Amino acid sequence: MRGSRMFNALPTYGHCHAVAAFDFIEGKFGGVRLDGLKAVGVLQWPGAIHEGHGKALLIIDERAGEAQRTALLTIMAGQETEPGATMWNVFAATLEKVFDPLFKPIQMEIDVAARKGRVVIDGLIEMSGEPIRNPVTGAEHRVRIDTPHGFEYKIAEVGSGSSKVGGPLTMTLDKSYGQFAHLHLTQSGVVR
Repeated sequence: MRGSRMFNALPTYGHCHAVAAFDFIEGKFGGVRLDGLKAVGVLQWPGAIHEGHGKALLIIDERAGEAQRTALLTIMAGQETEPGATMWNVFAATLEKVFDPLFKPIQMEIDVAARKGRVVIDGLIEMSGEPIRNPVTGAEHRVRIDTPHGFEYKIAEVGSGSSKVGGPLTMTLDKSYGQFAHLHLTQSGVVR
């Protein structure tokens, strides 16, 4: 994706592909607690996101009970959200194909401040993230995106991400754009 959606430019390679991992440290949907659950979205658009024709696959933590599965799928489908208020609602409006969700064990480690992460879903996804490195010295380089009026987060740490995805939406991303952020969202958008 290379950050084009962040800065209102067309995608670097003509298309947008993304793997997004979510660790619900604390959260609820109505009366359903989501604490400790994980979810992953695999997304592909043949052009810029706003041009539509996207495809999506959602993978939900197999530990989620039936009510939690329904809650996570509702959230990630952008339902019960004010129009345009969350990334899930915005992305859902651009999709023409959503594959049946999968319920799998999800191994996930994310450290937003360190800009490091790893996600593994056996036989389906292997994803890693790390800080951007100075091309001359190799030292970690810190870059942040501050979006006071964005629909995803307040601040994101920028990193480098690599992903290999199998299943109905295959892709390989090597040292591509990556971001790490703490999300605090409601049906009305980012809590500020």
